[in-house]
Amino acid sequence: MKVLASKKVYECGLFSVCEEHATDGKGYDIARSIVKHPGSAVMMAVDARGRILLVRQYRLPAGRYLWELPAGRLDPGEKPLAAARRELAEETGYRARSWKKLVHFFPSPGYVGEAMTIYVATDLTAGEAQPMEDERIECRWFTLKEIDAMIDAGRLADGKTIIGVSLWRRRRR
Repeated sequence: MKVLASKKVYECGLFSVCEEHATDGKGYDIARSIVKHPGSAVMMAVDARGRILLVRQYRLPAGRYLWELPAGRLDPGEKPLAAARRELAEETGYRARSWKKLVHFFPSPGYVGEAMTIYVATDLTAGEAQPMEDERIECRWFTLKEIDAMIDAGRLADGKTIIGVSLWRRRRR
């Protein structure tokens, strides 16, 4: 596919929106409004007991508080692992000695260009969180059994968290 036209119609500090038109040169054309996003790093901190650290915060687009894996947007030029290290410390206060990439995926490729990379962080050291001014974050450790129950009850509805926990469980077997 070749992009024939791209026009930015909106921009803010988190993302921009472009109207794009592309063609395969054989008669197949696509026109879409696309949310352009620099990408996100997601951190699955796992302690020595196998518990997973989740954060709870109010998500305005969802209209409710959500339990989820900590995550953050990549800064300009930043690699996902560097963002993961920075965001884990900022949001939770934890630092990890061991990092392993779990998966890289597009959460909603129909109209959003954001890619997410999930890392498993282990060998943890606690510290003091330094969340951004607009963040009110609660942190708590959960067992897999507790997370499964929350998913089954609809109390954990965050896609990146469900993907991360599911893949981590599968790869541990």
